[in-house]
Order: sequence, then structure tokens, then C-alpha cells
Amino acid sequence: MSDKEIAKNIIDSLPDYKMVYVIDVLNGLKGLIVDDNDVEEVEPDEWDLSMIAEAEKVNDGTTISLEELAKDLGLNV
Repeated sequence: MSDKEIAKNIIDSLPDYKMVYVIDVLNGLKGLIVDDNDVEEVEPDEWDLSMIAEAEKVNDGTTISLEELAKDLGLNV
């Protein structure tokens, strides 16, 4: 039995009042599929360039470990 057939069997076994959840999940999954032809390439405008410049000022390229971040935030890992 294929994955699609298994999914259909599960859906068929659900009561009608739960179908709203199935529809939400399926619509969410459908939205994850992006065709490269659907994405428009545009050159960055002045606002984009200023935001990039600001981010470059703040980001010096250093990193910290997850454990160090947790410690800085007062979390116990």
C-alpha cells in the first residue's frame, strides 16, 4: 500500500468534525511547496541595503556555543 493510500484510509476513518484539522495541515503542507519559477528575483533597494549595512555593523562574525548562550540567559541545560 502506498503512502497516499495509507493517508486516504486514515482520512476516511476520521469523523467529519476532525476534517477541519486535516484540511489545515494539508493546506499548510501545500504552502511549503515552492516552485523556483514562483519566486521573483529583485535587486535590493535602498532600504534593503541600509538594513544589510546595519546588520554588518552589529555582526562582527563571532559565535558562541549553545551552552554559553543558555548560561548567559540564565538557563540550566
